[in-house]
Amino acid sequence: MYVAVFIKRKPLFNIDTVLEIIKQENKRFSEPIVTTISRKRTPFHVLISCILSLRTKDQTTREASERLFAAADNPGDMVRIPALKLEKLIYPVGFYRTKARKIREICKVLLERYDGRVPDEIDELLKFNGVGRKTANLVVTLGYRKPGICVDTHVHRITNRWGYIKTENPHETESALREKLPKKYWLTINDLLVTFGQNICVPLSPKCSICPVNIYCKKVGVTRRR
Repeated sequence: MYVAVFIKRKPLFNIDTVLEIIKQENKRFSEPIVTTISRKRTPFHVLISCILSLRTKDQTTREASERLFAAADNPGDMVRIPALKLEKLIYPVGFYRTKARKIREICKVLLERYDGRVPDEIDELLKFNGVGRKTANLVVTLGYRKPGICVDTHVHRITNRWGYIKTENPHETESALREKLPKKYWLTINDLLVTFGQNICVPLSPKCSICPVNIYCKKVGVTRRR
């Protein structure tokens, strides 16, 4: 007598399905602060808020950005703020003294070399002290709505955790996603996965038991989960 044994297999990974599910799930959570700023303000504000957001929680970035932009709304006004006052305006963002100095430097360069206008090309943005590839991509994609893929730790971690790509660092992830990710998701992938990564697919012990895309995920590198 033979007994049939059925092995339950994971459904095939489909990026359209997965990102649509995450899009619906994210409606329960707040969007990233830089995204909120990009809807209401200019590429300059996106650039400055990106710098403030590094190593800083979103709520702290939100409050610091509001205080700073209320005091200075453009490079010319911002560069005239005394150094100590600028530090006070953005405190307690992470490394606020260093960031205050970099913001002043960036504003000076914008005025001296770019007529106060933030460049819309990644290579130009990377020339600024304190601007890395993540920030440059956010300015280009959110500030100017130009095609690009912004890869931060969440995008790098989650796409590798799914098994969608296999890369060692965010720079490799950006290249891999440019090859594989449909272009219709280039501008939104960062927003989707930052929110999802902050609330569900967290770095340590992800919340797999309540994850809406759990069945699609290979859980690469996950050693402990909830």
